[in-house]
Amino acid sequence: MITGPAYTHPMNLYPQRIKEEGIVVFDDVRGLPSGDEPFTSADYVIAIGHRGRMDLMYDDIADYSEQHTVGVIFPSHTLRMVSVTDDYLATLIIVDASLVDDPMLQIISQMRHRYEPHPNVKLDKREYKIITHVVEGMREVKRLDLPDRLNLMTRLLEFLLRLLSHYRKSRLNETGSDKRVSARFHNDLVQHFREHRDVGFYAARACLSPKHFSTVVKQETGYTASYWIQHQVVVEAKMLLHIRHDLSVQAVADLLGFADQASFCRYFKRGTGLSPSQYRQA
Repeated sequence: MITGPAYTHPMNLYPQRIKEEGIVVFDDVRGLPSGDEPFTSADYVIAIGHRGRMDLMYDDIADYSEQHTVGVIFPSHTLRMVSVTDDYLATLIIVDASLVDDPMLQIISQMRHRYEPHPNVKLDKREYKIITHVVEGMREVKRLDLPDRLNLMTRLLEFLLRLLSHYRKSRLNETGSDKRVSARFHNDLVQHFREHRDVGFYAARACLSPKHFSTVVKQETGYTASYWIQHQVVVEAKMLLHIRHDLSVQAVADLLGFADQASFCRYFKRGTGLSPSQYRQA
């Protein structure tokens, strides 16, 4: 088997590099870092399958990685390899867990409820080619040792994740394969969170009572509907406060649909422990 003594997984070879660089691309990956043993990562892992196939268990769910699949694995989930073909080959993008606080990477947190239950996306040839072009851009940033390398890598990663979310959403819309209440809730939330922050609005769109709706969302994602609503608003607020210094706190409150600055400040502090001004200064 190719993951035997002759092969050492790059995550085992370069753990310090991951900590130091924050975002690292590893090519020619042939299996899990632990071989046949269960593996749990402390970091975020994006796995792009190029050829062959690896069958595995994701927690207690059967899953796989093969040509043109992309998996987004969040920390603390356990992977165990069931089988792997000799020609299996993948690229991994490892994101140090500490970087998720970067406002430009808040998309990772936004993706959590959708990808944790089902981490894989199957791409068509065109989508796969575009994703690999973005990854090549990340390699080029590393090869040229460009100034502000981490900032550039972060923005390329954010672009890749937004593309991936678009492809996944398109695939679900085309096939109608995902009937989960939480998936529909997420799509509604992205469109309406500026105007509606009450569970009742989203429950009505799902034709459920607010109590039952929130129960189903928690069963499917591990968190309540109220949590996801607050999370969406706070993530968007963080990004605006961080990158739009031309906007006052009042202007950010207006963009997010709050009646006044005071109510926005209370909402933001309840979710972060900081006022918007304190967050921006930090």
